[in-house]
Amino acid sequence: MNVRMSERLAALRRSRFVGRQAELELFQVALSRDVPDFAVLHIYGPGGIGKTTLLREYARLAAEAGRIPVMLDARHLDASPDGFLTALQMALNLPPEQAPLEAIATMPSLVLLLDTCELLAPLDAWLRDLFLPQLPARAIVVMAGRQQPAAAWRADDGWGALTRIVSLRNLRPEESTAYLTAQGIAPQDVECVLAVTYGHPLALALIADLHKQNDDLCNDGLPRDPDIVRVLLERFVAEVPDPLFRQALEICAHAFTTDESLLAACLGAEHSYAAFQWLRNLSFVEQGPFGLFPHDLAREVLEADLRWRNPTRFREVHFQVRTHIIQRIMATSALAQQAAIFALLFLHRNNPFMRPFYEWQAFGQFYIDAAQPADFPVIEQMVLRHQGETGLAVTRHWCAHQPQGFFVFRAAGNVIAGFCHIVELSRVTDEDSAIDPALPPVLAHVQRAVAPRAGEAVILFRNWMDADTYQLSPAIFNMAAMVSLRVFFNTPSLAYSLIAQAYSDHYATMFEYLRMPAAPDAVFTMDGQRFGVFVHNWRAEPVFAWLEVMGERELLDEMVALEELPHTPPPVALSEPEFAEAVRQALRDVRRPDLLAQNPLLHSRCVREHSDQEPTPATLQALLRAGADALTATPKLQKLHKVLWHTFFAPAPTQEAAAELLDLPFSTYRYQLGKAVEQITGWLWQREVYGGEPGHFNDRTHRP
Repeated sequence: MNVRMSERLAALRRSRFVGRQAELELFQVALSRDVPDFAVLHIYGPGGIGKTTLLREYARLAAEAGRIPVMLDARHLDASPDGFLTALQMALNLPPEQAPLEAIATMPSLVLLLDTCELLAPLDAWLRDLFLPQLPARAIVVMAGRQQPAAAWRADDGWGALTRIVSLRNLRPEESTAYLTAQGIAPQDVECVLAVTYGHPLALALIADLHKQNDDLCNDGLPRDPDIVRVLLERFVAEVPDPLFRQALEICAHAFTTDESLLAACLGAEHSYAAFQWLRNLSFVEQGPFGLFPHDLAREVLEADLRWRNPTRFREVHFQVRTHIIQRIMATSALAQQAAIFALLFLHRNNPFMRPFYEWQAFGQFYIDAAQPADFPVIEQMVLRHQGETGLAVTRHWCAHQPQGFFVFRAAGNVIAGFCHIVELSRVTDEDSAIDPALPPVLAHVQRAVAPRAGEAVILFRNWMDADTYQLSPAIFNMAAMVSLRVFFNTPSLAYSLIAQAYSDHYATMFEYLRMPAAPDAVFTMDGQRFGVFVHNWRAEPVFAWLEVMGERELLDEMVALEELPHTPPPVALSEPEFAEAVRQALRDVRRPDLLAQNPLLHSRCVREHSDQEPTPATLQALLRAGADALTATPKLQKLHKVLWHTFFAPAPTQEAAAELLDLPFSTYRYQLGKAVEQITGWLWQREVYGGEPGHFNDRTHRP
């Protein structure tokens, strides 16, 4: 007999369902009528109370009644009209060319089940006023969330009559008893379980999971604790018999979502399938379009427990998960990449430096869209309100000259909740500089700091704001961060980035944490407002190196002084002439570690990439010797190696003595010494600019 896993899951979930008779009867009566008494059923209650389980039972009953059940979870869709309709289109398995509103208009048997509706708050008015009125009269919509529905559902003359609101509570004692008995809990143990769980559905489900591991629960003692879910989860983890399954649970709690590919990367491909199937059968693990995820109450407990119980293992899980996420970011694009970027940002959720500036629950409530011409008047009104006439003139200029740099953050009803604006500095003109007061100090700073070369990109995040709260909105800051990371990951030859920021004192600590220090010489004012500028040199610290440092910092769980943060000093990005002079000085000091410790090359990219350890003077010495030795691979350059060697590495007492040792006229010796220094400088410069292991020399001179 061929039984699908989905059928096994459905049977397992059905066996776990008990009670809720009043809620089931209300729904079944609605199913039985050609035109139900209500169109929308709102179910609300606290986390773990069983809302999702009830929605699944509704879906089963609807299917048995010949209806078309469609279930959407707001955790896995953008809370925007387009995002909602896209998720509906996918759930209905419609072809891309078919509009979902047209399709559902012909589905009188539709039953739409919406979970986690607290995240659909931005869409509340759109759902009520625009979407739901287009459904067939016989359709039923069930909305489940943690909060009561907005007052407008009750106050509206129409919706007030077509809406039913149900508060979901703990299971009644007889319902809890029925559930525990169905899960094999002995009758003599039921009373002690009820005494500690009070019929809380998630706690009861955890008891059932624990019973599979230990059928002597009550004799081992079940504590009376107001936080019984935490106690039961900790006990469940401690009693998981298979270490690989315990690791899979730790990964699932840390990652935003978990699929088999993540488990394969962390546990090995041979274990991923079994671990995934075990996870998906747990009572507190749910599944969505991107994989499995624990109930949010369970996630909090499991994360805190592992971090306290085994900090080393917590670090290991963290880096396994983030390595896989980064690989996804680099291998994907568009929406898939955006989802992976969010998964990376999600790893910062407990970090004290980042927590005040992000609103994690707001992710998905807006969506990023390239600004269209019709959006520019709305953007201009925001700018006028918050940045005055000069800001408006600047924005109008950029709308005309670099319109592709504007991105809007859309909310319900196509409302623009905010925007961000990026300027490509490699394309600016004198006219731009005359109009935008940010450009003169910013461009001067860039020339001093990085001196861009042909083909390199320099990006200025010129502006961002919330329509109402300007630049003090965590929700819109979320979206601006998403845009910035997309730019960092996707811009070829990105050399430098700058972020202009009002309230710069408010954000200074966070940007310092992100290794984006303030640039005092790039500060500018506009209509009396002061804007700080925060910078990062991607030529000196490329994206992957930056991500390594951020990986360590994500693990912080308490505020510390910035100088105590786990990090290495930021790389020094010397200009070409400064780099060449530093190489010459390093060659002169190659036998003096005390002097090499002061050489700026010690913090350059080429030295950092020469060793896996923190750079020391010995690292710089080794790199210089490697450069000298590389000369011997090219016959025409071997004579230059000898000149370098006897001048710097095993020096003769004087240069005259070195020329005599090499049997060269002093003028020839001096010429060859200049060429040798030029060659090794070019060899090092290639590595500094392009990274990786440099190749051998050829007989052409490498010029920095």
